[in-house]
Amino acid sequence: MFDKLQADYRRFQEIERDLVDPVVAVDPARITALSRERGKIAKVATLYGRYLDLGRQIDEAENLLDAERDADMKAYAEGELAALRERREADAEALRNLLYDRESGSDHAALIMEIRAGAGGDEAALFARDLYEMYRRFAESMGWKFELIDMEATELGGFREVSFSVAGEGAYRLLQFESGGHRVQRVPQTEAQGRIHTSAATVAALPEPEDVEIDIRPEDVRIDLMCSGGPGGQHQNKVESGVRLTHLPTGIVVNCRDERSQHKNKAKAFRVLRSRIYEQLQERTRSERDQARRTLIGSGDRSQRVRTYSFPQNRVTDHRIGLTLYNLDQVIQGDMLGLLKSLVDHGRREQLGDL
Repeated sequence: MFDKLQADYRRFQEIERDLVDPVVAVDPARITALSRERGKIAKVATLYGRYLDLGRQIDEAENLLDAERDADMKAYAEGELAALRERREADAEALRNLLYDRESGSDHAALIMEIRAGAGGDEAALFARDLYEMYRRFAESMGWKFELIDMEATELGGFREVSFSVAGEGAYRLLQFESGGHRVQRVPQTEAQGRIHTSAATVAALPEPEDVEIDIRPEDVRIDLMCSGGPGGQHQNKVESGVRLTHLPTGIVVNCRDERSQHKNKAKAFRVLRSRIYEQLQERTRSERDQARRTLIGSGDRSQRVRTYSFPQNRVTDHRIGLTLYNLDQVIQGDMLGLLKSLVDHGRREQLGDL
């Protein structure tokens, strides 16, 4: 079932033996290299080892159950066997996620999300704000770190655009498919006649790479300072603490004005810039490598209409997998786990088959 993990498991066992070898112990460079390699595969190898061990325990329990004649002991053994099978299935699901992350490039600890109001004027900006709050509540419910990077607000409290980072176990795996066009159908706050309007916003989910993955040369970036907006009062309006970065080779522009500190804004802006460059490189690689096999769910094209939120029907529909749920009131409050897992399961089947 997990043949692709056998090599990692065997290599992990080899490294474990090498690290206690007296010959290796006197070679600091070798120890460092082995320790670094061990760290990359330890999680999946340890989990796979436990999965194999549970399989052996299940085989033993089944043999004992077949040989048992006492009714009470048989009932006890059946309970133990059920518990072992449940634990093994939980480990199997975790292994499927780890394997999918590795095969699909989803093994990132953090991502940066950007939301921009589309067609619909003030209502689109209010919808962008609702999407922001939906993701913020979901991140909090998962125990992830959520950090606002930049936002441009409207007079009615909506967002023309907003960017933020999310970091935590499985964050990118679950949120990677949010990229695309999101459409809302509802009666706007500004509508006096009670008519239903359709508005839109676009979402981008960008993996946040490690510093070592993207090397940005200082001479390739133009840094401009500007007055900040948002909370902070007169200090932000008078002091040029906002930062705009322009990456000259790609033309990518990043603004960050959320912090009162210019240093903090600059650091945040470079994180966003690094993610956008990384996403651009990844998209180019995906396009060249597997254009024929890319599915709608996996392409991340921001121009696609990926989801519709219909408030009159309390309905949310994801058009990529044909999923319709009638619990929009819960989803918009951040109860998104079921919806996101359906997308991940679909993506995993596309990537790995019915593993």
